[in-house]
Amino acid sequence: MKINISGHHVEITEGINLAVENKFAKVAKHFPSLMTLDVIVTVEPNQQKIEATTSYEGATVSVNATDKELYAAIASAATKLEKALAHRKGVLSARKNKRFEVEQSNAFESV
Repeated sequence: MKINISGHHVEITEGINLAVENKFAKVAKHFPSLMTLDVIVTVEPNQQKIEATTSYEGATVSVNATDKELYAAIASAATKLEKALAHRKGVLSARKNKRFEVEQSNAFESV
């Protein structure tokens, strides 16, 4: 999985890059069909924001995480993304396994 990391009001250092890759490695392992992940790191006074967006099975999955510390926000975003992808996978599985119900007619009733 290719991870595109960009920063808003912050320069992406090697440490931030490594932290993002390590935290999202579990997501890539559980969902091998993911091709790209876009991560935007935003730093504001007393608040660090992480936004992660990817496309999974035809739908865009996006999560946001906010924390006072950058690395805690990265970990939170990775956890949220994994849960969102698992939910999407469950929805697709439920649709696939939904049974077709046939309405039965009363043709054999005597008049």
